[in-house]
Amino acid sequence: MSVHPHAGPVMVASDLDRTLIYSAKSMALSGNDHLAPRMVVAEVYEAAPLSFMTRAAEGLLEGIVQRSVFVPVTTRTRAQFSRVRLPGFGRGYAVTTNGAVLLHDGKPDPDWSRHIQRSLGSACAPLDDVLRHLTGSAAVPAILRVRTAEDFFAYSIVDRQALPDGYLAELEAWCHARGWTTSLQGRKLYCVPAPITKEAAVEEIRRRCGAGLLVAAGDSRLDAGILKLADIAIRPSHGELDSDAYRRPNLTVTAANGILAGEEILRFVTGVLAQAGSGRPVVGASAAPTTAAAY
Repeated sequence: MSVHPHAGPVMVASDLDRTLIYSAKSMALSGNDHLAPRMVVAEVYEAAPLSFMTRAAEGLLEGIVQRSVFVPVTTRTRAQFSRVRLPGFGRGYAVTTNGAVLLHDGKPDPDWSRHIQRSLGSACAPLDDVLRHLTGSAAVPAILRVRTAEDFFAYSIVDRQALPDGYLAELEAWCHARGWTTSLQGRKLYCVPAPITKEAAVEEIRRRCGAGLLVAAGDSRLDAGILKLADIAIRPSHGELDSDAYRRPNLTVTAANGILAGEEILRFVTGVLAQAGSGRPVVGASAAPTTAAAY
């Protein structure tokens, strides 16, 4: 067990999709409809509900927002993030576009924007070069559509079963040589400049807020950096990190998966905040737990 002394406010940084909020396809409910938890709509798209969380999870999040510096951290663009309606959203800090955009009270922070532009200009090939590689002579039919996120990075919708052997390794090497990274998550293949990371933006917010203890949650490879940065971290028992059997000291893995894992994550964070509020050092999770710790 690790003990974390804490000074300053506790900061909670959490991914959104498949960590706190879930589409109908990602809920992973048992099929016994009468046992389904009560849910609230977290996002509406084209006049239809798109993402959900349990009603209990919403109540837990309300308490967390009141007792910590809560920072949503997402690969979503600003427009996609603006559709999410959860307690505390629109106030304080948020990270979108995988760390390229740092929002403060809903507005992009100009100092962070300038920092990102300087970092990209000095270290990375232009976005257009990556787009040409994805769609030009090196393109493969398994790449179904290519999109850009606010002109910062590219993501493709892919047919995973049709990806040629060796394609991902070749793309990773090509991108690495040009200062970019790759990540395949579900049906989305991301190509992102190396300086654009969630953890860099989270670390900047932590510095500004003078936060002591950092608690983080996430499910994907793009979240691994914030889990590594955190003093105490938790991930759900689904997603790419679960497929990778991702473990590290002070990381807890939920017992539940799907939408119930989102609720479990928020119960875990609530327990950490209760310990921090008691004035005692906060005890972190063991190196490779299989279920969430009870506080």
